Amino acid sequence: MTGPLVPFREIVLKVHSRCDLACDHCYVYEHADQSWRTRPRAISDEAISRTALRLAEHAEKHALPSVSVILHGGEPLLAGPARLRRVCEELTRTLAPRTALDLRIHTNGLQLGPRYLDLFDEYGVRVGISLDGDKAANDRHRRFADGRSSHPHVLRAVALLHQERYRHLDLGLLCTIDVANDPVAVYGALAALEPPRIDFLLPHATWEDPPPRPDGSPTAYADWILTVFDRWNDEGRPMPVRLFDSVLSTLSGGPSLTESLGLAPTDLVVVETDGTLEQVDSLKSAYEGAAATGFDVFRHSLDDVAAHPGVRVRQLGLAGLGDTCRRCPVVRSCGGGLYTHRYRADSGFGNPSVYCADLEALIRGIEDRTAAQTASPAVTDPAALAADQHDLTRVLLAELHSELAGRGGEPWAEAWELAGAVERRSDGLDEVLAHPYTRTWLLDCLDALREDRATAPGLARQLSRYVAAAAVRGRVDTAVRVTPADGTLHLPTLGALSLGGAGGPAEVRATGNGFVVRTGSAEQRVERLDEEGPDWRPVRRHTAAGRALDDLDPYRDRFPAPATGRLTAGAAADWSGRLDGAWRLLRSAVPDQAAEAAAHLTTLTPLTGTAPGVGRHGYGALGLPLSGDAGALARALLRGFRRAKLRALLDVTDLYAQDGAWSHPAPWQDTPVPVSALLAGAYERTALAAYEPGGVPYADQAERALDRLEGAAELTVSGKVLVAALRKELLRSRQCRSRRPSVMLSRG
Repeated sequence: MTGPLVPFREIVLKVHSRCDLACDHCYVYEHADQSWRTRPRAISDEAISRTALRLAEHAEKHALPSVSVILHGGEPLLAGPARLRRVCEELTRTLAPRTALDLRIHTNGLQLGPRYLDLFDEYGVRVGISLDGDKAANDRHRRFADGRSSHPHVLRAVALLHQERYRHLDLGLLCTIDVANDPVAVYGALAALEPPRIDFLLPHATWEDPPPRPDGSPTAYADWILTVFDRWNDEGRPMPVRLFDSVLSTLSGGPSLTESLGLAPTDLVVVETDGTLEQVDSLKSAYEGAAATGFDVFRHSLDDVAAHPGVRVRQLGLAGLGDTCRRCPVVRSCGGGLYTHRYRADSGFGNPSVYCADLEALIRGIEDRTAAQTASPAVTDPAALAADQHDLTRVLLAELHSELAGRGGEPWAEAWELAGAVERRSDGLDEVLAHPYTRTWLLDCLDALREDRATAPGLARQLSRYVAAAAVRGRVDTAVRVTPADGTLHLPTLGALSLGGAGGPAEVRATGNGFVVRTGSAEQRVERLDEEGPDWRPVRRHTAAGRALDDLDPYRDRFPAPATGRLTAGAAADWSGRLDGAWRLLRSAVPDQAAEAAAHLTTLTPLTGTAPGVGRHGYGALGLPLSGDAGALARALLRGFRRAKLRALLDVTDLYAQDGAWSHPAPWQDTPVPVSALLAGAYERTALAAYEPGGVPYADQAERALDRLEGAAELTVSGKVLVAALRKELLRSRQCRSRRPSVMLSRG
């Protein structure tokens, strides 16, 4: 087995091995493994102490911030209040100096009363109760040995737990699915109890003992669960449902929230009443001894169990699955299903789940029902992307303020208050925050703070430059104190003023179409922001479209290739002229893409290299080669804009998950690539297919990449929407190409 050992963060502690119900679907008593018959009824003092010590050692060795202990059975309440107090005392005393302890108990609720709940309140033990729905559904399986109903007893337990003094202990309800029950009635009965959470559990089954399917449907369980999902969704999702939340999380690129789905490594171990250490309890459904490890708390550490082959195979994620599952597009959400449910006598656990068809139908069903709400609008709406990008910059500014609020002192508080005053009086601050290099400054500030490379007063001095620029842009008549660097005052989005060797603090105030700077007794005036003077170097504007040609901003140099220095007037005019030609070529060949690029590329910076660059900037910045004719610059603009837009999308939404080890064949190279590179290549080539006179190879490569992306398990709902949009874009470009004259003008 390869991969790092995964420490256990969850312990199932069997405090009693018998039960007061005779549920016919119970994996402990009714399935293949009957080892409960040889276990002590209640856990001993010695087993409690050794379990606490082993868990404390494990937490300390792996620096675990917290561990969960779930008191289980059988029916754990049969251990009695005294024994449960002993368990809680020992665990709390031993673990408290080393890690936070999350204590829970899963019970059928029959014995639950104030004496138990007072004990649980004392030690913070949260309570989950098993209930399969309304009376008819619950009594189908959860009966006493003499056939009596357990339903009214469970309802009394839930009502007691919901009393005000105990409500904080409520974990929610666990419901085992039976497709013979009415899903709407089951959900309605559970929801009516207003639990903090519902867990729907598939009944344990294997290929040797398949789940019942009364109507023979291969997706009977998916159909049942989706009926519940529809009701839950229509009602506004009144409480968390872990199964649904897990699928929604993984579809959006997040983690699984349950052991029964997803690729997260197992981090659970079971301690039986005799101190035996076992694998996950559901394995008892497979065969006698399936959960056994040969270890116990008296002679072995939890690391010994973590290294057991049966545990390790469930820590390998995708690599621990069979070929069929690894190739499945929904494997990231499904994870092959619960390990137990894959068992077949002749091939072990290397199979798809016995619920395979159900899981795929469930995941695709939830995706189909929620895609419109789940997918980010930014993927298909350029205006939404721009708004999300602007919001992200504001979030970063607020985060910087939050980091400094307690230690920023007077300088930061003064600069922050002045920023608010300027914002209330004009749009100048919005315009400065929209500048893509402002994002770069914020990211640098946050990095420097976290690495102790910056001080609050120093960052306050930097913020004052942005406030001064906002005040000048908004013509807000207020004095802003600044501290120039190296005798030069940089005003982001506006330009740089040489102070002629004057040092120390300065004061900036807007005046008409310019501003005035006072340094001591000296005063310098800039009458017009767009006119270069002896000391004033403005940010130049692109002659055709008004974009900034920024070769001044101190934070512009974060592209893969170095940015040039300040261009001479002649060099800037020459570059701008070639860019005009590039834009004309794009508008002629790909008008829609040219229009979108023109609307959102706000800041162009000349680079010393030969390729476009995106770098660590906000949306709208693009580094372009200083050299090259109009044709070369047109291609650089198009390729660069696609890279910038994809980067911007990834800033505000997850297009793919990054927790897997997948690789995919790329049509443009021999070695496989991660999904990020495959998507980036397809995104850029789709644009080039429409622009290039010989664009057919780009179109073919893009189409083959999209084919592979459509089967990629890593793509989120937003990622799939983007791939579908690329497919349509590629189709449109091919249709346009077929209508073009065979003789085409050269684009350089």
